[in-house]
Amino acid sequence: MPELPEVEVVRAGLEPAVSGATVAGVEVFDERSLRRHASGVADFTARLTGRTIRSAVRRGKFLWFPLDDDEAIVGHLGMSGQMLLRSPGDDADRLLRIRLQLEHPEHGELWLHFVDQRIFGSMAVTALVPTTDGAAGGFGDEVAMVPDQVAHIARDPMDPSFDDAGFLRRLREKRTGVKRALLDQTLVSGIGNIYADESLWAARIHPEQETARLGLGRAGRLLEEVRAVLAKALAEGGTSFDAQYVNVNGQAGYFAHSLNAYGRQGKPCARCGTLIVREQFMNRGSHRCPVCQRRT
Repeated sequence: MPELPEVEVVRAGLEPAVSGATVAGVEVFDERSLRRHASGVADFTARLTGRTIRSAVRRGKFLWFPLDDDEAIVGHLGMSGQMLLRSPGDDADRLLRIRLQLEHPEHGELWLHFVDQRIFGSMAVTALVPTTDGAAGGFGDEVAMVPDQVAHIARDPMDPSFDDAGFLRRLREKRTGVKRALLDQTLVSGIGNIYADESLWAARIHPEQETARLGLGRAGRLLEEVRAVLAKALAEGGTSFDAQYVNVNGQAGYFAHSLNAYGRQGKPCARCGTLIVREQFMNRGSHRCPVCQRRT
């Protein structure tokens, strides 16, 4: 699933193309991609046509486009969703689910394609509600509003309004393993399996380390490493293992070449040379160094 770096790369690529653009037309090719828009295709189309997009905003793994009043288009990429900018008349995307035809005052006509192989992603038009802390709703917009479908999602570590002290307190109050806590999007958003493994490796913490026994110093170090890993992944365009994740122009990210733990089972740890192991974790796997990441 695309995590914060991948979604931010998409947001940054879309921002200049959608900000100030008017939705001239809407085509829905697969209703399953509107699962979060309960009112159906006709309502989705009617509520978008003729509306102007203000900006492109992200919180964690969610992306939204605020409209010219208190509503927004909310998008989630799911497992394999892509948002691609295309020239008018370009029908090359075989797995196209939704097309927005945009008219931009500077760039002219553009098409925004929502492509999704597994159809776990979605788009919807939903209401914007005030943020509980009075700060901007997400990265990319200064307005203190967030889509109601995203309001329960915590801020992410790259958000200027992220509360470090509050996060560290809530993390240590939890009665769970630290990796489960990092994946809890109501505690901290944007982190998935890849970047949890990478951050825990960097901080030398076992994925099953109890949060209640994680000292404040180690917890603070973990937050620092989370930010460092996310920043490096952003700089390298995200992580692409196959054609499922690409940016708005169809290009892959290359952070996969910088991974130290995730997907490296059987390969030597970059710190100590011990072979990285993969262990069963929920419905997925955890990757760690048995020497550098001992449980204490």
